[in-house]
Amino acid sequence: MKYLLLICGTENRLNDGQRMQAWEAYNNNLATAGKIRGGERLRPAASATTLRLNGGDRLLSDGPYAETKEQLGGFFVVEAGNLDEAVELASSMPHLQDGGCVEIRPIWDM
Repeated sequence: MKYLLLICGTENRLNDGQRMQAWEAYNNNLATAGKIRGGERLRPAASATTLRLNGGDRLLSDGPYAETKEQLGGFFVVEAGNLDEAVELASSMPHLQDGGCVEIRPIWDM
């Protein structure tokens, strides 16, 4: 089963250049284990655009959909046998050491 691992944390910590080696090692470990199916780093929330519909009219606003302390910084799609394995794969993400979090969601095959 595929799981989406959403990387959440404060942007200044997520975008810390010193952490890039740790993320590279994490990515390499997933690849070596044959667990990674995709993933990307996201640009800062200030570059986001939010779209809503109001009576058929498009309403665009700058920034993320909600003002929050933590922002979505990126994601991984991994292959795991069950939720316990997905939790295990997510538990070594570097940003967790600084109080970040990971939202783990199973993916429905289309």
